[in-house]
Amino acid sequence: MTSSLLMPRGRAREGTAEATGSTAPTRILDWQHPRVAALLGRIDLPDTADPAHRSAALRQAHQWITENVRPVYSVQDERPVSQVLSRGRGSCSQRLAVLESVARASGVATRVRGLLVDGSFWYPRFPRLRGLVPHQVVLAWPEFRTEDPSPWLTVSELFGGLDELSRSGGGGFTNAGPETLFEALSRTAVDWDGVAACPSNGAACDLSAHVLADLGHFDSRDALFARHGQTLCGPARLLAEPVLGRRSAGA
Repeated sequence: MTSSLLMPRGRAREGTAEATGSTAPTRILDWQHPRVAALLGRIDLPDTADPAHRSAALRQAHQWITENVRPVYSVQDERPVSQVLSRGRGSCSQRLAVLESVARASGVATRVRGLLVDGSFWYPRFPRLRGLVPHQVVLAWPEFRTEDPSPWLTVSELFGGLDELSRSGGGGFTNAGPETLFEALSRTAVDWDGVAACPSNGAACDLSAHVLADLGHFDSRDALFARHGQTLCGPARLLAEPVLGRRSAGA
């Protein structure tokens, strides 16, 4: 049984209008910070001026983040990317924000889709604390425009079409093992809409059954959290962060 006790109050979580995205820095996506610039210098990115190379560049950045930013259960979704890099650890949401910052710094516009995901999706990671798992989790799912006016690509589609990924033998994703959602992106389809041709055997790539509501698209994760809040209320984040912010999500 999930809990609503630790969630923000007074939030009307309906959908919103379409968003155009941006390459501009934000409070969270502070890609002009020297730490983000240093990250770009450490990643040998292909020529991002060529649209054909932009997805490859972001895949390379994803690999760097996987190897160098340790997965933890941090609950501070609004933490600036520069601070995540300074700590060398971050939640899936925070590490996705790092990837978005690399994209914007490289001239690739990003936006996010807001999803309300059933808290039970995280039960396998907290088997003894199910009663404290929020019953709704606010998820900022990034999208990238690698070429204008080409369609937006979800973060999973940076690694190929969803149908292609679902047939590649990647194995789907259950949130039950040491691998996090962020790492899984590179090997399997992550489908929140039930549109991919998922194989009938093995773990599911169709995660649409866990989606409680589609909140629409936002120009940035800053705008999503400003309108709908983070998953936990402020006092709960203050109490939980010192513990969960260091607890490994890859163990």
